[in-house]
Amino acid sequence: MDGLLDTSRLPVDVESHPVVRAAKAIQPKLRAYKDEIEREQRMPKALVEDFHEAGFYRMTLPHGLDGHQLDPITYTRAVEYLAEGCGSVGWNLANCAIGQLVTLGMPQEGVEEMYPKGHKTAMAGTAVQGGGEGVPVKGGFRVTGRWQFGTGCQEASWMLGSFQIVENGKPRLTPEGRPQFWRAVFSRPEVEVVPGSWDVTGLRGTGSFDWTVTDVFLPERRVMPHVGAPLENQWSRWPGTTYQLPSQCWVGPHHSAVITGIARAGVDALIELAGGKQPRGRPAGLLCESPQVQDAVGRADTILEAGRAYRSAMIAELWNTIAAGGETTLRQRARCRLASTYAADCAREAMDLMYHLGGSTSFKRESRLAECWRDLHTVGQTVTIAPEWYPIGGRVYLGMDPGSRLR
Repeated sequence: MDGLLDTSRLPVDVESHPVVRAAKAIQPKLRAYKDEIEREQRMPKALVEDFHEAGFYRMTLPHGLDGHQLDPITYTRAVEYLAEGCGSVGWNLANCAIGQLVTLGMPQEGVEEMYPKGHKTAMAGTAVQGGGEGVPVKGGFRVTGRWQFGTGCQEASWMLGSFQIVENGKPRLTPEGRPQFWRAVFSRPEVEVVPGSWDVTGLRGTGSFDWTVTDVFLPERRVMPHVGAPLENQWSRWPGTTYQLPSQCWVGPHHSAVITGIARAGVDALIELAGGKQPRGRPAGLLCESPQVQDAVGRADTILEAGRAYRSAMIAELWNTIAAGGETTLRQRARCRLASTYAADCAREAMDLMYHLGGSTSFKRESRLAECWRDLHTVGQTVTIAPEWYPIGGRVYLGMDPGSRLR
């Protein structure tokens, strides 16, 4: 296992990490499987085996659980490369890693059940509150529910979901008078996938189908309180700086990395097209000879890299604060959260420039530009990188209560 000696320092050369190198190297294979992934709405078995072999299903797990224990910057770089090869692959593996991070807050007995020695565990599901109802019984809960966005459910070993506790037909309330939710991890055989429930324009290959469970008994070792909206760090008992970081270093950056990876593929797609396309109805010459195209490519690359740099800088600031034995401030956490949203906005802007300059090629279904545009704008609709984070952060800077989503 790489990097067995845990350190408080971020790596000097992220690109040299074995997982990052593997993510970059697998891109041609992802392109070869792209049509099958989108058609079948799942990862082919051969690819899943490759992912296990490369360690993509173990990126955020501790060394003690056969994991790579990546820092967030190394993790987001690997996700970017995977998304650059295929948006659906990047999305699935980004979400799997965060789901596994969440499960590290489960009771130790449950963690050991999910990640036995030599495991090949893939996680799917959602960390968002709600979806099921659980009735307390001896030793656990009996849960029934339906959840959306079961990303990677076809390949998963376990499914993560949240449920509301119900007693005597009424919701159990917190001391503040709000409904009480717990998180749960279901084994894949306990879950039913709802066919046809993932009918979308982009990221079709993620297989993010709805899924259900009916009167499933959940032992106490596989449940934990649902803290935070969407979550807070409940995994800090694991050693290493990676597990002491606030959730803002993970949630937000994980989806932001997917969208910046796709945007990079979009920029490269326009560059490739421009080197061989002769625009119709225009003076002789290739598309790359157009000053407008030259300007757009220069702008798109700069915009995209600016967003990526800000995101990494804010993660690094929080990492260094924790590594030095300090505590992060609300302002730091807000900036880290907004940096992910800003990087996503930069990716949209860069992609739209490329799509516009691609002309009629851009809307042809088989074109790489069309694929990137569809997948990128689907990622861009997710709540973790939505524009609503700007006023939440703004309230922090103005000395106001930002609300429960940022603490």
